[in-house]
Amino acid sequence: MTEQTDNQEMELTPGLIGRQEILVCESNAAPHVAKLSTPSMIRAMEQASQRAILDRLPPEQSTVGFEVNVRHVAGADIGVTVVAVAELERVDGRWLYFKVEALDGDRTIGVGTHRRAIITLPPEATNRGGGNDSHTHEL
Repeated sequence: MTEQTDNQEMELTPGLIGRQEILVCESNAAPHVAKLSTPSMIRAMEQASQRAILDRLPPEQSTVGFEVNVRHVAGADIGVTVVAVAELERVDGRWLYFKVEALDGDRTIGVGTHRRAIITLPPEATNRGGGNDSHTHEL
């Protein structure tokens, strides 16, 4: 792997992997079943995708998601830590194609694909995305 320098961004190549942990709690659970909600699972998958590639883009660029195709195949209880994993499968110009999965230990709870587009941020942007909140944290 090539080390990134300040003047040179590393190439976006298939196989890059990003991860995002999410602690299942009342604020990200579906209240009627006390399990991780589908929107919260998808958010973690999108964040994992962003983490896979963000450090390889120049500082004035980021990505935005524009397609999510996932299945929520099992529940994750409150108190469990779910890990979303995204693998970059293909790059087509500014279009990025990811395989995504959410895991509770070795058990798959969600699986699918996600697409993102590389964008140039406005000069006043103070955040490149891929962020954290109180229920997610970087691996």
